[in-house]
Amino acid sequence: MKTIGTHNYYVYIVTNKTKTVLYTGVTNNLKERLYYHNNPLPFSKAFTTKYNCFYLIYYEHFLEVNDAIKREKQIKGYSRAKKETLINAFNPTRKFLNDFI
Repeated sequence: MKTIGTHNYYVYIVTNKTKTVLYTGVTNNLKERLYYHNNPLPFSKAFTTKYNCFYLIYYEHFLEVNDAIKREKQIKGYSRAKKETLINAFNPTRKFLNDFI
């Protein structure tokens, strides 16, 4: 049984400072997730920590978690070129969006 109310889920792509690495994820709280990417636990072995990926360059909003998960898997299956096209259509200047969330 679903709860009644507003649900927010986000599929997002973060990158490192030089924009050479892309990480795709899904969350129900984008601002909080970005905080944890930027402030990892000590000795974290997470991909985003290893490659310093905490700059948001792309996101999509969903109301249903299953739709968000499906989209995340779809994007993760994309080639680098297709991800670049997706990002460029959403964020042509490729500015970091962390401060706008």
